[in-house]
Amino acid sequence: MVTFDRFKAMALALPQTHEEITWDEVTLRLGKKIFAMGNPGAPAVCVKASREEQAELLATAPDVYSVAPYVGRHGWVLVDLAGVDERELHDLVTDAWRSVAPKRLLREVDTD
Repeated sequence: MVTFDRFKAMALALPQTHEEITWDEVTLRLGKKIFAMGNPGAPAVCVKASREEQAELLATAPDVYSVAPYVGRHGWVLVDLAGVDERELHDLVTDAWRSVAPKRLLREVDTD
């Protein structure tokens, strides 16, 4: 089982990421753009994804992934921390971060 603290650490390890409390939730951001969020006591976290990625995740593991409330229509996915593999969650968080990162930053990261 992945803990909320481990999830948050994954996100905060990404370049220029910070956390901010918004809507009574911990939002993980690159600049002003949110790419992941959740609460320490909750059994699930939410990550930004494309609608295509969302559909694939839901089809692959409907017991782990579901459409996120409010933002799910934009592709966001609710991830059950008890059921997700840590490496897979790391990849999802990284992909979510990359989806909001400016091209300049992606070039810097990809050349390192």
